[in-house]
Amino acid sequence: MRSIWNGAISFGLVSIPIKLVNATESHSISFRQIHLEDGGRIRYRKVCELEEKEVSGAEIGKGYEDSDGTIVPITDEDLSHLPLPTAKTIEIVAFVPADRIDPLQMDAAYYLAAGGAPAAKPYTLLREALKRSNKVAIAKFALRGRERLGMLRVVDDAIAMHGLLWPDEVRAPQGVAPDTKVTVNDKELDLADALMDTLGEIDLEDLHDEYREALEEVVAAKAAGETPPETPEPARGGKVLDLMAALEKSVREAKESRGEEPAEVRQLPQRKPSRTTPKPATGRKSTSRTAAKKTASTSASASASTKKSTAAKKTAAKKTATKKTASSTATSTTKKTPAKKTTTRKRSA
Repeated sequence: MRSIWNGAISFGLVSIPIKLVNATESHSISFRQIHLEDGGRIRYRKVCELEEKEVSGAEIGKGYEDSDGTIVPITDEDLSHLPLPTAKTIEIVAFVPADRIDPLQMDAAYYLAAGGAPAAKPYTLLREALKRSNKVAIAKFALRGRERLGMLRVVDDAIAMHGLLWPDEVRAPQGVAPDTKVTVNDKELDLADALMDTLGEIDLEDLHDEYREALEEVVAAKAAGETPPETPEPARGGKVLDLMAALEKSVREAKESRGEEPAEVRQLPQRKPSRTTPKPATGRKSTSRTAAKKTASTSASASASTKKSTAAKKTAAKKTATKKTASSTATSTTKKTPAKKTTTRKRSA
């Protein structure tokens, strides 16, 4: 791989000669502007506004435009005298845990190749030190006319460097999150977890740019004078009216796409479809229980009333019987007394 920058890593008093190599490459398809009438290329020409004539690259320099539109010429010599210690050095300033780096700061990625045999020993030392510490190195370096921030980490047996944006270049996410207050319940979170588990992990090597592949087919067909293949329209997501239903459907489809059994997802009562004869709700169950209690209470009252009535009748019967007995005794006594008197009178005669 061709190097784009040569310099050294400054690791304390240790200096490691290195070459900077791009770690990524673009496979995107680019287009040229053409004249629709005849297909001719459209090119841009660099013209001097004062002389109104085209100029070559050798005649073009740098200039800074002030707020009032004034152009201040800046030469390469002016830039070479800048007090920039990192002009040819990647200066490591700290070692920090990798989770301290905000992914929003990540920029372009590079590989650091050892610059010759003398660099092998210190290069390996730095690599192994990074491995054992489980940390990344924060460094400053200059590239393409400005100083940048970088992060060094180990990739296989090589040291990679990610360009980092300066902290003040990362915008705060103010006004991005929804300003409407919503509540997510446990059931919805459970379904979201189930969907995440169903989708699972994936080998990034299996992912590819389908858009680029389709575009290559179109270009190839046009070049051969054939009709470009029709690409099916992607499924458009409709308006989410029921989040629970959308989550449940997503889990089912994810499982089916992986050849797994459809997911059994319990629905909440409020999500069940309406029926002709609805099931008694919880409130109705309580009403039934209350009615049962009332019935039991009424039965108990009726039973108590019956018992009281029976007891009252028995008491009345006893009283009546007592009165009859007393009356009978009195009558009997009254009848017996005159008989005795009669007998006595007869004997006297």
